[in-house]
Amino acid sequence: MLVETSADDRRGTGSAGRKWGLRTVDVARRAGYSVQQIRDLEQAGVLPPADRTPAGYRRYTERHVHAALAYRAFAAGIGPVEAKRVLRAALRGGPAVLVLLDAAHARLHAERRELALAREAAGAIAAEPIAAPRASDAMSITELAAALGIRPSTLRHWDAEGLVPAHRSGPRSTRTYSPDAVRDARITHQLRRAGYRIGPLRALLDQLRRTGRGSDVEAGLAARSTSIDDRSRALLQGAAALDRLLDGGP
Repeated sequence: MLVETSADDRRGTGSAGRKWGLRTVDVARRAGYSVQQIRDLEQAGVLPPADRTPAGYRRYTERHVHAALAYRAFAAGIGPVEAKRVLRAALRGGPAVLVLLDAAHARLHAERRELALAREAAGAIAAEPIAAPRASDAMSITELAAALGIRPSTLRHWDAEGLVPAHRSGPRSTRTYSPDAVRDARITHQLRRAGYRIGPLRALLDQLRRTGRGSDVEAGLAARSTSIDDRSRALLQGAAALDRLLDGGP
């Protein structure tokens, strides 16, 4: 990646500049950011304030590199907003940063647990055979909402989003759900609990309707599992860089 340099960086080159520590461009290159991003992170309180040379140029240290690397990893694991909270808490000192990290790991653990339950439930639901539907097999919106333990408004929202289409004989008629729609509602309920967003879930259900293969649902859930693994690994990497930052070591 190309990293732009500034006048401060160019004036700080050479042996005379090196003795004052790391330049902005040095931190940027090692952390995978641009020079402007490093300045922005410092201004946002994500990096420790940089010292200045007698000539007024920024002087960075290894602590700034560790902070930038920690933020980069945490941003991938928990998002940039929460990552800033973690770094600011770390720089303030005290146990607040540990509380934030514990909460982040707990959220990922909850996601992983919900995903495991969703994979088990969705696999069983998708594999259920659906016999030739009869009129008596249909469920009203009230009946289906009660069976799933959700509000009728949730089913109406899923209908509007194309997740679980309901049958209506007229604009003012009551929504009814065929056995296929009931199956889709059960799968939608489990996957929403596992954190699936509307867009990917709609595509997954469309594919299930076209192919009738429960393996399509399992493939989508496997991708979700990989995402959780990646975020968990990012938290681990961020914690390693953060530990070096707090220790003040190289």
